[in-house]
Amino acid sequence: MKNLVIIGAGGMGRTMYNIALECLGFKTEFQIKGFLDDDLSALDGFDGYPPVLGKVSDYEIDADDVFTFSIGGESRRKCIDALAAKGAEFINLIHSTARIGTNVRLGKGNIVAAFTTIGPDCVLGDYNMIQSYSVIGHDAHIGSYNRLDTHVTCVGGITIKDETTIHTSAVINHKVTVGNHAKVGACSFVIRSVKEGQTVFGVPAKKL
Repeated sequence: MKNLVIIGAGGMGRTMYNIALECLGFKTEFQIKGFLDDDLSALDGFDGYPPVLGKVSDYEIDADDVFTFSIGGESRRKCIDALAAKGAEFINLIHSTARIGTNVRLGKGNIVAAFTTIGPDCVLGDYNMIQSYSVIGHDAHIGSYNRLDTHVTCVGGITIKDETTIHTSAVINHKVTVGNHAKVGACSFVIRSVKEGQTVFGVPAKKL
């Protein structure tokens, strides 16, 4: 039995704890050990959670530890890379209600939350957070360190590069590419490719 450690003990960390309780493999392949957070008092006043085990920089990895994350932005990659350099193993967390199509290829450390659909022949890299009720259509290619918020729809054949943020209820249209470090605003309809580092918003989405 592996012991799951969640990076971040804030609101999203507590959410990730609840997601993990309902993921494939809970109690058969892993149990939840606790959190890592630079704020050691992050769970003060919150009952029913496992403890904050320490700070990311100080934590000594045990042989049975496996990891997931709850944080976004630049700090996510920094924390993941720091732990990976010490030999941390990151596992995929797939919610029991998620639908994963034929020939889907997942890297490591991905989070696929409740009622999410990933269509056939999609390819996802590492450390992506795909939040609840999102849909990724067939043949999509998604890189690494991306965050797709709830109710995001990615039509078939899209490409999302690395370290992007796609906010709630955005729609990425057929064959659109979203470049590295780009951001898509909530409820946007993206019909043209988004260049590296751009932020777009609106219907149709335009550069801010």
